[in-house]
Amino acid sequence: MSRGPGSVPVDRLELSRISTRISFLYVERATISRDNNALTILDEKGVYHVPATSLAALLLGPGTSASYAAMALLGDCGVSVVWVGEKGVRYYAHGRSPAKTSRMAEAQAKLVSNQRTRLRCARRMYEMRFPDEDVSTLSLAQLRGREGARMKQLYKRFADAHGVYWDRRRYDPQDFESSDLINKMLTAANAALYGVVHAVIVALGFVPALGVVHNGTDRALVYDIADLYKADISIPAAFQAAANPSGDPSAQVRRLVRDCVVERRLLVRIVKDLYALMEVDEDPESIDVELLLWNELENIAAGRNWHNLEGSHP
Repeated sequence: MSRGPGSVPVDRLELSRISTRISFLYVERATISRDNNALTILDEKGVYHVPATSLAALLLGPGTSASYAAMALLGDCGVSVVWVGEKGVRYYAHGRSPAKTSRMAEAQAKLVSNQRTRLRCARRMYEMRFPDEDVSTLSLAQLRGREGARMKQLYKRFADAHGVYWDRRRYDPQDFESSDLINKMLTAANAALYGVVHAVIVALGFVPALGVVHNGTDRALVYDIADLYKADISIPAAFQAAANPSGDPSAQVRRLVRDCVVERRLLVRIVKDLYALMEVDEDPESIDVELLLWNELENIAAGRNWHNLEGSHP
């Protein structure tokens, strides 16, 4: 029998680490419910059971409805729930982060708010894309130029390898259907990659809005980190789908992205790279978190009345 909305939350010790979870699941035109610690997905083809404790991100497309019990389960399991548009290529909203500590967010804010450490982090991001080159003395403008040339070469190489006509990256964020096939596939593949990256970022407790190279949007860090993997994940998947389209090309390219994520152990890579870029220790994900109050010298305990105690104001 399904557990009701008031059921006991899932024990956090039962949860899978974010680096070992299923990357993402896209659902549209279906009803999502709960059966014990599993999600049930009902569509015209039947009912599917998905273990919620092993899922990183659930992308909810058009025509999807979810029960209260299902959403409570997803929250307990730390699953990033993202509401997206048709074909999974637009982002509308997301649920609460599964992270229970502010340690990562504080380290990220400290790094991003200092020009010296932010520039150092930006250079490291570009070094990951140019592993055989010394870019330590290049300016950001020079790095952007080098990256632009690299992307042009990548597009041409994959186009030639798959026999796909390629002109340039061209798309309208407001009109998905106006692009040619390969640009549609790139948009859909990148959207899936963004969902995976977003899920890992918030699961670890980092802030998606605090970007390093990108700035000014609520997902700036998502674009920063996703750019590290497009050459390995979304671009190959897009050209492969465009070369041999079958059925729904957007669904096809999402499956190819999912396969690449698994084969290349991308979740593990993202976790490791985020820790390195933000200069934090690779400690196990925290389960026990203490609520504290900020103090000038060291944090102090919350949840108590400090009136008239030593060191407090009368």
